[in-house]
Parts: sequence; structure tokens; C-alpha cells
Amino acid sequence: MEPSQLNVLIERDGYLAPQIPEIKRRYKVFRESLQKLQDLPGGVDQFTLSYREYGVHLNADNSITCLEWCPGVQGLSLVGDFNNWDPNSHAYKSLEFGKWRLEIPPNEDGSPLLKNGIVYKIAVKKNDQIFYKLSPWTTYVEKAKTNIYEMVFYHPQQPYQWRNSLPHNNGSLRIYEAHVGISSPEGKVNTYRAFADDLIPRIKKQGYNCIQLMAVMEHAYYGSFGYQITSFFAPSSRFGKPDDLKYLIDEAHGAGLIVLLDVVHSHASKNVEDGLNKWTCDDGGYFHSNARGYHSQWDSRLFDYTNLETQRFLLSNLRYWQEEYKFDGFRFDGVTSMLYHSHGLGDCFGSYDDYFGLNTDTDSVIYLTLANYLIQKYHPGSVTIAEEFSGMPALCRPIEEGGQGFDYRLAMSLPDMWIKILKHQQDEDWNIADIVTTLENRRYMEKNVAYAESHDQALVGDKSLAFWLMDKEMYDFMSVDAPFTPVIERGIALHNIIRLLTYGLGGEAWLNFIGNEFGHPEWLDFPRVGNNESFHYCRRQFNLADDPNLRYKFMNLFDQAMNEMEEKHQFLSRGPLY
Repeated sequence: MEPSQLNVLIERDGYLAPQIPEIKRRYKVFRESLQKLQDLPGGVDQFTLSYREYGVHLNADNSITCLEWCPGVQGLSLVGDFNNWDPNSHAYKSLEFGKWRLEIPPNEDGSPLLKNGIVYKIAVKKNDQIFYKLSPWTTYVEKAKTNIYEMVFYHPQQPYQWRNSLPHNNGSLRIYEAHVGISSPEGKVNTYRAFADDLIPRIKKQGYNCIQLMAVMEHAYYGSFGYQITSFFAPSSRFGKPDDLKYLIDEAHGAGLIVLLDVVHSHASKNVEDGLNKWTCDDGGYFHSNARGYHSQWDSRLFDYTNLETQRFLLSNLRYWQEEYKFDGFRFDGVTSMLYHSHGLGDCFGSYDDYFGLNTDTDSVIYLTLANYLIQKYHPGSVTIAEEFSGMPALCRPIEEGGQGFDYRLAMSLPDMWIKILKHQQDEDWNIADIVTTLENRRYMEKNVAYAESHDQALVGDKSLAFWLMDKEMYDFMSVDAPFTPVIERGIALHNIIRLLTYGLGGEAWLNFIGNEFGHPEWLDFPRVGNNESFHYCRRQFNLADDPNLRYKFMNLFDQAMNEMEEKHQFLSRGPLY
């Protein structure tokens, strides 16, 4: 960090001056951490390509190579239908530093031992007991009849042939946040290919230039919205095969859209049998082995970001999704939870000391800085967004300035503001000065993603803006032939005004959650015991927006017009204006 670059940060915000020693210390730790990776055999390049080595791999000669890090256990073996699940048949060889390796030659006829579709697991032996686990590096899993996920060997004869080059993002970011599974008007789990064929043309026509995909990394519990990850390198098999996801991203690139992955490195599912938890048959492994390794509110496991193998796993994970699937960047989930030992729970963040004191988790700060540095090193121009509500200074500034290198943070206070207003204020009591102040209250020269409502508000138990505004009258009075009731007239008008105000003043990028562009009339509820495993609310009714006889079309057209205006004038990317 050059003094002149640090001075830029201080000149922008003089209140940071007392924090210079801590900013310099963080940067020093980052440089030391990066150098440690560079000093490893093969350097940081080979380190972040570890996904090509770890896990189970079929080689060109049909031999199979397996490599795992699993310290403190007696042994590992590969088991499955191919050897009648015999833990003594294909044992790994112990290496140094807790690593295990297995090499399997081709069959006598030259074919590989593992065939496409075969089910297999890793038998981990500890204290003379056998535990059947999934490789942390597995790239494809499917749900068994027992509802437990298991590894399924997936290796197409021909690798996917990419057809479209990556589009160039012009700086203005209009994000369509989407969940593949709920993207059909029908009550079912939709597929990657159906999304590509049916939704991408719609998203393009609507004026968006970026798709943000949630719930792609495999998660055993569907209702978690994709935030309780069980297999970090496996695209969810609910929506199709890995090549189907590549087809989706390829089609998006062909339409000129970039695609961001909702990546969850803030925590992991506590599932043991089909998750990363207790991979080493104890509380450690990739996680902290004490209370620091558990998130009480999320009921999940927390990574030890100082562990070299955890860094290998997570940093390789980012490079894997960009190199193998050509994602153009990431929305990092749960960043506030990562940044503080308290996970941000109960903190007021009323002083700069709250950001640079002992509550800040330096290990997480350094990991996020490394992640952003390496994302840009190998894929320059990638976009990274932090889900972060504390306002950590310099989080979205260049690393050389003393920042963490994110491009944007989500303006998480804005949806909360609108819901609070709709819940507690009459229309005539709206204080426009307060609204504008909240919309523009962000750190100078740190870009925000503005959004008027979040995906959480679409879930059962909460309400979207349209539902708050119009509620049950949406079921009876949305026909153009029906009486134009005051509730519907007000609802459509305020839906448009709220979104336009937020779009215009709230940030340097815009985000819309699938269906909100036309005021989707129902909540989102995943199939579960409480609703008799119903898919009725697990959908998006695009047919409503397309029906010329329904008033949903007016909100849909207004959303499209906002995007067209931004495309013409590029006001999002024009810099700050008072």
C-alpha cells in the first residue's frame, strides 16, 4: 500500500485517520497471507486450481485419481456399487499433512472402474468405526430415496462446448435476481434448461443486463433458499445436470447478460451424512472446533479462515465456478456475519471503533480480501457484491487503498425502510426528506446495489411490496374490466413510485427479485411438512404479466421503462450527485 493511496482513503473520509494503524495492519496481514500461498509448491495459481486435483477424477487413460485432506483419522477408502461397498477394497494411501491418495488403474478392457451414474461414497475410519461420507470436493450429488444426498459419478463423453463469449459489462448493473427452481408458472421444480429457454429472453426484453442466480450450490434442504450448503462444488441436481447449468450461462452470455453466483462462504450446513460437517469425524476439519465454529442463529458451522486447507477449499471454490461454469462474479452471502465475532447481532455500529476494534474478525476480513484479489487476478472485470449491512468503511474500495476490494454492497436498509413506512404510516404522513436521506445515505465512493424489496419479503410469513399495498384485492380486481378500486389504483401507483425513487436515488446498481417486476400476487413457500409438501406457492406466475386483460402488465411495463431509461442515460454509473 503506497502512502498516496492510503491518503486517498483518508481524504475521502477524515474520520478514518485514527484508524490508520489498524488499516495498515490489516493490509500487512493480507500481503503476508498472500505471500504464504505464493511460497507453496506451484504458487497461488496451483493452490487455487486445487479442485482439479482434490476429490475423485477420471483421467484421459481412464485411470482414476483420488485425493483428500482428512487429518486425524485411521483411513479412507472408496466404496460404492462397483465394489459392493467394501471398505477394505479400495483403500487410500496415507500422505503427510493429513492427506490421503488413491490411484485406480483402468479395468482390463480399458474402461474406467467408475461408470456414469454409479453411486459411491468415501468410507472414513476413526476409532475403529466406519463413517460413510461425501467428498468435500464432489462435483455432483443426487438425493437418494432415503432423502440423503449421495455422490453420483458424472462424466459426459464429450465436454460441454461453449458457444458464446463473455459479454462486457459497461458499468451500469441492472440485476435480475432469480431462483431456477421457482421460475416456472407451474407448481414444480423448474430446470436450468427451461430457465435458459423461457426466462432469459424475458429478462433481456425487460431491460436487465445481469442475472444473479441463487440456490445453485447444492443444499439438502430446499426451503433454505440455498443458504445451507452441503456440497460446495456441486451445482444443485434438482434443476438438472451440470452441463444444463453451463447451457443456461452460455445462453445468458449469448443474450449479452452477465451471470453472478450467489456464493455462501459465510457458513455451512451442519448436516453430517451429506454435508461438510464432521468430515474428519470431529468438530474440526475445515471449521473451528470450538464455540467459534457454530452460528447459533443460523444453526450452522463456521469456517476457520486461517486454516490453509480451508483457504485452499474456499479460494479454489471461487475459481472453480468461474473457470468451469464461466460465472462472471459473485454475490457473497452473509458478509456482515463474517466480519464480526458477534456476527453483527445486537451491534449498533455507531462509532468507527465498532469497525476497527476487537469485535472485528480479522481472519474473515483477510479471507474476503484474498478472495477479491484472486478473483480479479484470474478473471479481471469480475463483479463482486457483499451482502453487508454494517457499513464497514472501505469494504468496497480497492485493496491497494486499504479496502477489501468489493465492487458493491447491498443497500440493505432500503427494503426495511419501505416496509416500515407501509406498515406504520399513512400516505399523507410520508416524510420525503427522510426518505431521500435514507436512500442517499451511503459511504461516498463506495457503490451500493439499490433494491426496494428483498427476496426474504417474498417468503411466506412476510409480504412483497405489491402484497403489502393491495393484499387480497389482487385476487378480485386486477382485471382491466373490473372496477378500478382505490386500493388497486393506489397500490399500482405506489408500487411504481417506490421502485422509481429507489432506482433513481438508492445506489449505483439496481436489483429486482424474480416476479417483483410485475407485482407478483402471492408469497413464496417451498414444499414442506407444514404445507403437505405442496408446490402451489413455489412458482412465479409470469402468465399474469403476459395477460393483456390483467393490470399486472402495467407494473411490468413500468419496470421495463425504468430499465430502458437507465440504459439510455446510464445514470447508475455516472458517479455521485447531491
